[in-house]
Amino acid sequence: MPAVTKPLKCAVVGATAGALLLSLAPAAVAERDRGRGGSYGDGPSRDTDASAGADGAKLSSAVSGVIVFDRSKNGSGNSAGAVTSTTSWTPPACYYAPKHTPKELEAQMQQVWGSSAPSPEWNLKTKKYFLKGEPYKDFNKDKAGKGSWWDAYTTPGREADPAAQDCDEMPFWVDEGDAPPANIPQAINPEMLAQLAYAEIRVPSTKVELAPQNATKVNLPTWAWLNTAQFKPVSVTASVPLLGLSATTTAEPVSLKIAPGTDDAVTYPASGECEIRDGQIGEPYAKGKADETPPCGVKYLRSSGDGSFKLQATITWKINWTSTTGQGGDLPNGTFGADQDVVVQEIQAVNR
Repeated sequence: MPAVTKPLKCAVVGATAGALLLSLAPAAVAERDRGRGGSYGDGPSRDTDASAGADGAKLSSAVSGVIVFDRSKNGSGNSAGAVTSTTSWTPPACYYAPKHTPKELEAQMQQVWGSSAPSPEWNLKTKKYFLKGEPYKDFNKDKAGKGSWWDAYTTPGREADPAAQDCDEMPFWVDEGDAPPANIPQAINPEMLAQLAYAEIRVPSTKVELAPQNATKVNLPTWAWLNTAQFKPVSVTASVPLLGLSATTTAEPVSLKIAPGTDDAVTYPASGECEIRDGQIGEPYAKGKADETPPCGVKYLRSSGDGSFKLQATITWKINWTSTTGQGGDLPNGTFGADQDVVVQEIQAVNR
């Protein structure tokens, strides 16, 4: 397979022609934007048909559906939200995947060459690249149906991320059944599919049950627990049907972190980290346990006055992936939290 020629990057022709190189033509821009809208624009969903493109279930390209997200086992509801990595890692801001047939790429490049934006030098280099055998001849039209042109995609929502500019290679050809060039790390593969599915994971809200329920008292342990029926593993599958690749990313809850909303409080346990044990997060309060220490909870040391404290409950989710190739592994843990108001009152003493 011919190597991608580095000197042909978009950087050689300046911002205007570089933008043309990445998008190629107005038709490609429209196609790419059409794909962006469905993947992230409508928030969480429960698609039962992973290939349904009209309702925003997939990214689209000129070749076919490029990445299809099956969210049928994802978290749902208005309070569901995306997890945040516990490390500095983030899913890819851009990637390369099949996009053009030879005829489509030729038509788009002819539009670019016919415009006034590219410089003569850029026109000459790209014509050599696609037409004159340096390294491709006549857009590889003799290989039509036996492979496709791969090009850059920007992950929806990451357009302003500087990392989205890392995918600045020229479109390159990949024969059907072959792996993309090893010198292009952003080329789509099972692990990258799993990382893109990570960004699609939605988990339920983390509002905890408290006892006492409406208002607690100073120096009175407050029990905290979660409805474990909501906190089951969720998953999203990302596929490239054209390549026969699929990866599933699964998030499973492992712990609950309680932050009281004030320094004048102690948590149970002292770390504030309530581990999930036997499928349960914390323990519901039961009559007769008033003198016991809750396995998960908080004790406030002063009143909230006329207001309330913002208790934050954050779930940590362990995330891993599997794929149709047999590859798999772990991805960084993710967190999702929510605030809730807690009223803390002074215990009233009655003097006789």
